[in-house]
Amino acid sequence: MWTRRELKEAAKRRFRVNYWKCVLVALLMALLGGGAGFGSGGTYSGIRDVYTRNSLSDSFGDFSGSYNDWDNAGDSWDDEEYDIDLDTLFDDIANSSPAETVITAAAIATVVVLIITIVFVVALIIVIPVSVFLINPLEVGTNRFFVQNLKLDANLREICFAFDHNYLNCVKILFFRDLYVFLWSLLFIIPGIIKAYEYRMVPYILGDNPNIDREEAFALSNMLMQGNKGKAFVLDLSFLGWYILNGLTLGILGIFYVNPYIKQTNAALYLKLKGLQTVEGQPNCA
Repeated sequence: MWTRRELKEAAKRRFRVNYWKCVLVALLMALLGGGAGFGSGGTYSGIRDVYTRNSLSDSFGDFSGSYNDWDNAGDSWDDEEYDIDLDTLFDDIANSSPAETVITAAAIATVVVLIITIVFVVALIIVIPVSVFLINPLEVGTNRFFVQNLKLDANLREICFAFDHNYLNCVKILFFRDLYVFLWSLLFIIPGIIKAYEYRMVPYILGDNPNIDREEAFALSNMLMQGNKGKAFVLDLSFLGWYILNGLTLGILGIFYVNPYIKQTNAALYLKLKGLQTVEGQPNCA
């Protein structure tokens, strides 16, 4: 048996001992897994800002000393040529025949749907390969890091574990995990949630044994979570207050405490379940 209290106490002790490494590892997964830094996040914004500043500087010189140049450039703008009378535009739409209005609305809707479809397809083309070939293997290494950290001060190189140990097998097994959860989620969501908890320990098992067979990995995860899915769900709910506080601090608390604390607690759960199965004579995950 296990309790939330014992898991959290063990997590707090080990997290504080190896604090900065835990923070860095959890931050890496938060940035990649959360999608920050690729689109509107820091890296793109930084490049965009630098490009914008350099372009403006090259074209117009020092902004602080060139206000008059901007003002003079504005005088040469042909207001009448580019002015849009919104009142006239709305009057034209209002005075249009019903057929013309329907055709216009249909055209606008078609363009909007087309744009959304293109964005969705491009996102899938980018997000799915990144998730399958980068984020999932890093998940194995991150989980291994926090499991190792419960025994000794883990090293940052653990996060690259899957890349050095049967990488393709880790990619394949986690791809099927995500696929199965997605397919089960199509059945009114709840079955997908149940399957997500059933397969919860798969990345940890791969961190122990990256050469394991797919069916065996799923079977071991199911064995470990047998009778523990409800308790694990309650464990997740117990962090709700921390998530709220993290939101109030705009994610700062999550970086320096909440995220590594939760990951360390989940690693403690894996070790506890693995130890219980070994004591009861069940096959070990290693």
